[in-house]
Amino acid sequence: MTAPSPEAWIPRRGETAADRIAELDPAEDYEEIARLLYAYEFSWDIERALEFALFRTYAVPSISNLLARTGEFEARPRQRYDDTELILAEAIENGLDSDRGGRAIARMNEVHGRYRIANADMLYVLSTFICEPIRWLDRFGRRPMTVPERQAWFLYYRGLGVRMGISDIPDGLDEMVALNEAYEAERFRFAPTNRRIGAATRDLLLGFYLPQALFPLGRPVVHAFLDAPLRNAMGFPPAPAWLLWALPAAMTLRARLLRRLPLRRAARNLTLLRRPTYPEGYTIERLGTLRPGRGD
Repeated sequence: MTAPSPEAWIPRRGETAADRIAELDPAEDYEEIARLLYAYEFSWDIERALEFALFRTYAVPSISNLLARTGEFEARPRQRYDDTELILAEAIENGLDSDRGGRAIARMNEVHGRYRIANADMLYVLSTFICEPIRWLDRFGRRPMTVPERQAWFLYYRGLGVRMGISDIPDGLDEMVALNEAYEAERFRFAPTNRRIGAATRDLLLGFYLPQALFPLGRPVVHAFLDAPLRNAMGFPPAPAWLLWALPAAMTLRARLLRRLPLRRAARNLTLLRRPTYPEGYTIERLGTLRPGRGD
C-alpha cells in the first residue's frame, strides 16, 4: 500500500492528526499513520528520539569501529547526520515504494553495500528506530503512543528493514523490543571508538542549540539523558545528581505545557528544512559517504 503524503491530509475544523489516525487500520494504513506521527503529532519528539536511537548504536564496538574506519563521521559529522536524516525522511515522507522513497532506500543500500555489516548489527539499528521513539514518548511526550500507533510504527520500520535486505526481522513489536534489549545486554561494552564517535555526535547535537564555547556546560545535560549501560559503554562521566533530578522534571513540565497548546495543523517535513550542508538543495543519489564515481 502507498499512502498519501502528509500534505494530502487536510484537517477538518477541530480535527487533529490523532483523530485521523483513529480512523485508520494500523495493519493496512501503517505508512500513513507513521507519517502523521512523524510530521504532525510528535514531530520534534520523534526527531530527538531518532537522534538518540542512532546515538545508542555507537555504544556497540563493531558499529563504532566501522564508522571510525570510514573517517567520515569525525571529519564531517554534520553532513553525515544530515545525509542519514534526509534518507530516512525521504522514505517516510514520500512512501516506501514511491519514486523518491525507493531512490532513498536504494541509496542507503548502496552505501551500506560497500562495507561488511553483520545482519545482527543492521537488525539492532532497525530496532532502535522502532523502540526509542516509543520509549521517548513514554517518558517525555505530551502523551504516549497508543497501541495502534505503536503497531503502525513497528510495521512501517519492518517494511523499511525488508527493503534494506535485513533478515530475521521479528513479526511483532514485543519480539522486536526483546531483541533490542537482549542485543544491548550482550553487545554494549566500552571501546575507544565508542567514545570517539559518541563524543563527535554529542557535540554535533549540542551545536544545534549552543555556541561551541558553552559545550562544556551542555555535555552533562546530554549525559543525563543516557542510561547507565549506554553512558558506561561510551566512557562518559555520570551527570551530577541534581541534573538527574532536574532534567526529568523539566521534561515533565514541558509535556504538561504541550497538552495545553494547540496541536500542529501543518506538516513538519525534515526534507524541507534549510541545512548549511546543502544550501542549494540536495540530490538523493549524492547523499551518504559513497560518492558517485568514487571507490572509497
